[in-house]
Amino acid sequence: MTNSPSITLVLAGTGKTGSRLATELAKRGLGVRTAARNGADVHFDWDDATTHRGAVAGVDRLYLVPAVMRMDFAGQVATFLDLAEKAGVRHDTYLSAYGIDQAPPQVALRAVELDLFGRGGLTHSILRPAWFMQNFSETFLQPIDGAITVPTADGAEAFIDVGDIAAVAAETLANPDAHAGAAYALTGPEAITMSEAAEIIGRVIGKPVRHHDIDRDVWIQGTVAAGVPAEYGEMLRMLTETIASGTGSRPNDNVEAVTGAPPITFVDFARRTAQAWT
Repeated sequence: MTNSPSITLVLAGTGKTGSRLATELAKRGLGVRTAARNGADVHFDWDDATTHRGAVAGVDRLYLVPAVMRMDFAGQVATFLDLAEKAGVRHDTYLSAYGIDQAPPQVALRAVELDLFGRGGLTHSILRPAWFMQNFSETFLQPIDGAITVPTADGAEAFIDVGDIAAVAAETLANPDAHAGAAYALTGPEAITMSEAAEIIGRVIGKPVRHHDIDRDVWIQGTVAAGVPAEYGEMLRMLTETIASGTGSRPNDNVEAVTGAPPITFVDFARRTAQAWT
């Protein structure tokens, strides 16, 4: 990479990791352009190719987040990466998922990784995070009526705070040469069960919270009825089965190795986030 001024295009720039990453990069004095369907610096829609060319114009680094709750995005991403390379993007940090390196090549998240491996015109870093802690405060793991309802049995997961993901992403984009070709599995510092997470949240807010281990088919039917695409319901099946089977993510030191700071604990996350549950 050259020492000339750079601009990073942050896709999903209003989302959980993208918004925090944009802040991290700006703190470092680096050029940032956020992209999203609404509320970002530029309008970007995966399903509207006319929004892509303007988004990548003049940028040389990219934070790549595929379309959410989709299973068929690999072709779209490949076409976009072709455009990005031609526009002058020279490094891509890709938000994948924990364990995707073990998935078959037809799985879209893995297909994008394999695509990046074969590109000679840009370097890449791959981030494979565990389940987000913020799922408990912002999305499908939020306690409702004192219960976290998800079919994970007694399996454990090393949940990670999205701030730690953003911090690692910022390092790879600020110093792309140092992280070219790297793939980081990102976790929190301990693996805990849903029951343990519920107990921590309950202790922080002063109200009992429990884990309701619902039948998986019933749960998936409920998520689809609530608006989740049926095809993504099958992804949720795979993810919850992974945890329930005892093969969820396990702690490692990658966050600290990249950022120099230990990852945030679930207790600290819960204390900082208590207002979301009250």
